[in-house]
Amino acid sequence: MNANEIREAVRSDSVSQLSLPLEEVIAFPSGATRSDDSEKLDYEGFFSPIALQIYAEYMHKHRIQADGKLRESDNWQKGMPKARYMKSLFRHFMEAWKCHREHNTNMAALRDALCGVLFNAFGYLHSLQNSAD
Repeated sequence: MNANEIREAVRSDSVSQLSLPLEEVIAFPSGATRSDDSEKLDYEGFFSPIALQIYAEYMHKHRIQADGKLRESDNWQKGMPKARYMKSLFRHFMEAWKCHREHNTNMAALRDALCGVLFNAFGYLHSLQNSAD
């Protein structure tokens, strides 16, 4: 049934004749009801607020450019060549791996290296939408 057929059924008061796909409805103790969300993206479960905060702090720290100017927080979305992301990602990965292997207790160095991996991975993923390079 298309949108026009649904609108017509609602206008003609024959809503009971609609043959829409049924979805499971969840009823809460309060009486509120919602559609089942098991097929929806679960951002709250997929991400760690602690890790995202550490990453945001890393990104904020690196907003200051070599010339002392502050770049916009979304400047990274302008993109770079994928090869540049990959080379930088690998350098940051190597630093994180060395910290891991050496049981380095310098948590700041390890956090920076891991955030560098994330930055380059996110940049590369973002650039896949514009895969002209």
